[in-house]
Amino acid sequence: MIAGKIQHAYAAGLPPAMAQALAQALAANPAQKAPGSYVLQEEKLLMNVMQFATQHAQEKCAELHRDYIDIQILLEGKEQIRYGVAGSERECGEWHKEEDYQLCKYIEAEQVLLMEPGMFAVFMPGEPHKPGCFAEKAGEIKKVVLKLHCSALQA
Repeated sequence: MIAGKIQHAYAAGLPPAMAQALAQALAANPAQKAPGSYVLQEEKLLMNVMQFATQHAQEKCAELHRDYIDIQILLEGKEQIRYGVAGSERECGEWHKEEDYQLCKYIEAEQVLLMEPGMFAVFMPGEPHKPGCFAEKAGEIKKVVLKLHCSALQA
């Protein structure tokens, strides 16, 4: 997991492919887009704009991916993202190959990241994460989730 502020993304030490994906998404002005999915690079970079109410962490499942890196950017509101290191997911359901996700009930040695507008968090394939949890109280958030195919790091 890598986290930082968008205006200081260079300080997070992102690989060039991740930095370029972040820049490309921000150039698309996601704050002005309606919730939905947008293709930025066919099969390589997808942008999901979301707006929803945060929930209590116990009401949510963790997720993990195999083929895509998640780059989550908070645009409005506050959220907690619960996360763990690769291999810390527990009690996982079936793998959804086409959508590249698996849901899990627990994260062993779970960590907490408080997201505020202008922050980003990167979750590599295999790193369990539980986004959309409320910080102090439930509230509306707007965020972007970039899906960067892991092959982009090998280019």
